[in-house]
Amino acid sequence: MSRTKLEVADIFRRFGPAWRQANAGHISLSQLKVMSAIEACRTEALGGHVAACTKCSHQHIAYNSCKNRHCPKCQGPAARDWMVARAEDLLPVEYFHVVFTLPAEIARIALWNKRAVYSLLFRASAETVMTIAADPKRLGARIGMTSVLHTWGSALTHHPHIHMIVPGGGLSRDGNKWVACKPGFFLHVRVLSRLFRRLFVEGLMALHRTGQLAFFGDLARLVDADAFARYLAPLRKTEWVVYAKPPFGGPEQVLAYLSRYTHRVAISNQRLVSADANTVAFRWKDYRIKSGDRQKVMRLITDEFIRRFLMHVLPDGFHRIRHYGLLASARRKINIIKVRVLIGASAPEQEPQSEDDPAPLTLREPCPCCGGTMLIIETFKRGQVPRSRAPPRKQAA
Repeated sequence: MSRTKLEVADIFRRFGPAWRQANAGHISLSQLKVMSAIEACRTEALGGHVAACTKCSHQHIAYNSCKNRHCPKCQGPAARDWMVARAEDLLPVEYFHVVFTLPAEIARIALWNKRAVYSLLFRASAETVMTIAADPKRLGARIGMTSVLHTWGSALTHHPHIHMIVPGGGLSRDGNKWVACKPGFFLHVRVLSRLFRRLFVEGLMALHRTGQLAFFGDLARLVDADAFARYLAPLRKTEWVVYAKPPFGGPEQVLAYLSRYTHRVAISNQRLVSADANTVAFRWKDYRIKSGDRQKVMRLITDEFIRRFLMHVLPDGFHRIRHYGLLASARRKINIIKVRVLIGASAPEQEPQSEDDPAPLTLREPCPCCGGTMLIIETFKRGQVPRSRAPPRKQAA
């Protein structure tokens, strides 16, 4: 497997120690763990295995992955495994993509209250869609959805938003009928936006009343209930950004989309251009440009690049992919079976196990020299030297 020329891990290894020292006392334990995991990923620090070709004499060492959800190198395999698990849940109906975004004023509060505000973002957006869909004047159905949290913009800025994938329909109130959306249309985004705004602001006020929000710097004044109410007052009148993209072409397109979004991290290694002690350059999209080439190169001070990357580390144990309504984990399989019966659809066929599928100790990647099968001949733990690569012992005189 080819390795990109520059990785986030390289930046952390070269400039991370000085950054940690300069910011001691201002870095969370979760952020330190993420830095450590990314630095160690696919290095001898985590152990690995030795693979040998069954046709030629080629051998190579492959080191273990850190499997941290913030690591750019580990999310590809994790996304593929997740997609395989979700493929059987797909329905032969239109799927819609709805995005809920927090205003910048709320995002500032969220930065210091990630668990509380991100959880509220999940709840408020899901409740909004389920409430409007259940309205007999709208769809009049119980629906389900998969929500994915992203906290970044293309420039690594703090931009919390929910990507929601929703099947185009739901069960009737009595559960005996499938109610489909109009072709190409889900729900009015302005109606969604206004209910989302109300639910979120009410939820935020409740968090404040129960002392679940912390404020720092120029927001410290918001500890006072009256000051907090005044801060939120203008946001009750502005339009909150909720938009729906065109429906997907089919279940296959849904899976392709999910593979790009469910396990994405703040920045991929492929977007990095260069890095030194002074600056990091990376490609980004300027969405302010309505037409033409949006691709640009941004240059940040190296310390600022590291700070922005770590700004998107989620709290330990926080789930960034959640399912609601008909797709909630507790009854998902039962509901999906029922919907398939109602719409007369069969379950997706599972691909049979191929005779060419690799055995447990065989790699999927062929030999880079001759294309032969690569067999794992040894595994070793962190800190160990592979026996097959250890220097030969000297013979006693």
